[in-house]
Amino acid sequence: MNRRVLSVFSVLPGLLIALVFCLASVPHPAYAKKQSGEYRTFTLYFENDLFEGTDRQYTNGVKLAWISPDLSGYADDPRIPKWSHSIAERLPFVGRPDTIKTISLSIGQNIYTPENIRVAELLAHDRPYAGISYAGIGFSSKDNFRMDTVEINLGIVGPNSYAEQIQKTVHEWVGSPRPLGWQNQLKNEPVLNLYYERKWRFKQLFWGRGWGVDLIPHLGGAAGNAYTGINLGSQVRFGWHLPNDFGTFVIRPGSDTNAPMDENDPRFNEPFYRLGLHFFAGIDGRCVLRNILLDGNTFRSSHSVDKKPLVANFVLGAGIILYRFKISYARVFQTEEFYTQKEEQSYGSITISFSY
Repeated sequence: MNRRVLSVFSVLPGLLIALVFCLASVPHPAYAKKQSGEYRTFTLYFENDLFEGTDRQYTNGVKLAWISPDLSGYADDPRIPKWSHSIAERLPFVGRPDTIKTISLSIGQNIYTPENIRVAELLAHDRPYAGISYAGIGFSSKDNFRMDTVEINLGIVGPNSYAEQIQKTVHEWVGSPRPLGWQNQLKNEPVLNLYYERKWRFKQLFWGRGWGVDLIPHLGGAAGNAYTGINLGSQVRFGWHLPNDFGTFVIRPGSDTNAPMDENDPRFNEPFYRLGLHFFAGIDGRCVLRNILLDGNTFRSSHSVDKKPLVANFVLGAGIILYRFKISYARVFQTEEFYTQKEEQSYGSITISFSY
């Protein structure tokens, strides 16, 4: 099996969707002459365990996200559907006065398989085959030191997520072994989830020639039939011309933090000085009450495993600023998610954002 080729082909569905996003985000005439707060930010996330030489567990994730320009209120952008205005006005935490408001729109898909994909029989002690496809809308309120995000995700788990077709097609294209156990996947179930997360940014220290360091703690929670739990963690960044944003995170709700805050971000420097390099490390600990990808379907009988209530991710990565691009690569180390899991998992995460 050519794993590197597989990794390339795995991202093709996401790139196709990216084209749709770009066509749908043609700049409004009102933003022809832009200040820093009038820029939108588009982000592509791609995660795969093939970067670590494996093909199991959380095996592929693609997400595309769009963040609106800075708004004084959620109804200010004419492209945001009117039905969402009343929802946003009633959401807690994200209506603070004298803060910048933004709206994010996202779509994505994650694919999960057991350790051995060459066995057709149900592997009772390994995680279920599962795919989840989803769309999300997020509402954020932020200033230079704090960011609150409420995100609503609507999606589907099961055959109608099309995870099976995508994995089988990609494996066929590159001559990889055909995954044989998808008939044991979770059954179709619509999922609806609500997420909240608060991030702080403090301990910002800067010294000569553009070098600096900052610390970004976070605290959040989620409720819904896909995932219910709380999380706590932090990220530290060090480098030259640090981005003036709220960090770089792996695929998860509330992770759309790549929009620059203001003209102090290196992405808004003079054209020949839009350069930066930084390194980051982070930890995210989760207390998991429900995870449909391990617990199985909510209202129907399905394959499931006994999940662990406490899970942690450790992230090490590097990012660059180039013109109005922010590009990062990170290695993610995740502790065991269920009791019969043989070993911890690691995977690679690429994030590419562009402010326009």
